[in-house]
Amino acid sequence: MLVVEDDRDGRLLFLEWLSDAGFRVEQAHNGLQALERAIDLVPDAVLTDLHLPGIDGYELTRRLKTDARTTSIPVLAVTGYGPFTQDPSRAERAGCDAVLPKPCDPEDIARTLNTLIEEARGRRPA
Repeated sequence: MLVVEDDRDGRLLFLEWLSDAGFRVEQAHNGLQALERAIDLVPDAVLTDLHLPGIDGYELTRRLKTDARTTSIPVLAVTGYGPFTQDPSRAERAGCDAVLPKPCDPEDIARTLNTLIEEARGRRPA
């Protein structure tokens, strides 16, 4: 699991929640670092904020979904980002597999990630 969150406290909270839920978690603090880590690690899923410095979560997702090395990685966006609330379909158009608004419930995050990972495994060739 790769967690992408520029807010240190928020990132640590996601890391704690996901670790407690049984995920092995890596982290990135911006979109460019996340893209590099995703290519190197090929995680089972990416949890990303949409409002990030440099390349935002929308662009990160677009790049992940258009790169053959990372296209099958499910992306869960978590956001309190204002423009998202005005146009929630923007995340879907960028390629996000699911979106949860902040504040998020840890159980909702874990459940959504497990569902996305299982769906992705079902799509991958054997």
